[in-house]
This record gives sequence, structure tokens and C-alpha cells, in this order.
Amino acid sequence: MHIVDGALSNEVLIVGSAMSAVGIVVGLRKLTMDLIPAAGVLSATFFVASLIHVPLGFSSVHLILNGLAGIILGWAAFPALFVALLLQAVFFAFGGISVLGVNTLNIAAPAVLVGLMVNPFLIRTTSSSLAAVFGGFAGALAIALTTLFVALALGFSGDNFALQAKIVFVAHIPIMIIEGLLSAAAIYLIHKVKPELLHAMNKGGAR
Repeated sequence: MHIVDGALSNEVLIVGSAMSAVGIVVGLRKLTMDLIPAAGVLSATFFVASLIHVPLGFSSVHLILNGLAGIILGWAAFPALFVALLLQAVFFAFGGISVLGVNTLNIAAPAVLVGLMVNPFLIRTTSSSLAAVFGGFAGALAIALTTLFVALALGFSGDNFALQAKIVFVAHIPIMIIEGLLSAAAIYLIHKVKPELLHAMNKGGAR
């Protein structure tokens, strides 16, 4: 899902970086002490999971788990995912420095959106199975939105990327299913074993 250096127009880079900067600032303000351990774990999880990838032209196909990050961290997903993306760009040349802002926006913004959408239902339901359904929906939707954002970033950078944008979207359909299942399993476990964590998460970065 990472876009490589040189693929985007200057206009897209500037707008994406500016929006990411706003998200990171808001996320840092929402990053409470209770959320810091979870932010570290999810940042590391994203870092490792996304390094196993299949190159796809100007982008790549891999697991992201940003839906789970959005449910747990809310706005704090922005700084958590930014750090992981920065380390990947610096140490593995995965993604790139010039596209760091756009990549952060493409991955973190959907995370925040699904977190804000699903969290109110998660903290109200008493059924772990229903919580898993919400979690799975969030995981799949986050990938769909991220893929859409990547396609739009490529599309707005020129007509030459129109076909590439369509390929990226289709290639991520299996990832949507996998991430939906993984997120469902994770939320089911959290709700079953320690449901109060969901309430703590909502009091922090999800608001």
C-alpha cells in the first residue's frame, strides 16, 4: 500500500503532507499515557506486517492492520503509524521520504475514520460475537478506504496512473478479507477477556 518516491505530483505531496501534519498533531494530543503501550505495540505490528509485501508498480500489496489500530488508538493512530512508516523509509527504503506524508494520510486517516465509526457500538455491546462483527467490518473497511486513498493519490497525479490505481484497488480485495478476519479475531479476544480495554481506548484516542 506504500507509494514510492517519484510517483506523485507536487500538489498531491503538499496537500497530503499538510493533512498528515494536522492528523499527527491531533493524534499526539490524544495520545494518553494509557494508550502509549498499545501505540507502541500496534506501530511495531504494522512495521513488521507491512514489510512482507508484493511490489505492484508504484505501490505494493501487504497487510496493514490499520483498522485494528484505529479501533484501539483512534486519532493516536496517526503518530503511531507515522513512526513506523518513517523507520521503514529510513532503514529499508520502503515507501520513501518525499511521500511519507501521503503514505501516512492514506493509512492513518482510514484508521481514524473506522475507529470513530465502530467504537461507539463496541463499547455498548455485551456480545463478543457482535463485537467481532464490528471489528471485522472495521478491518475490511479500513483497507478499502486506504486502497481508495492510494488510488486517488495516483489518479490525481496524472492520467498515466489511472490503470495503476485500478490495479491497486483490485489487488487488495483479498487483503480486505484477511484483515477483516484478523481484526474480528482480535476484537473478539479483547471483548471476551478484558472488555474494559475498549472503554479505556474510547476515553483516549478515539474521541
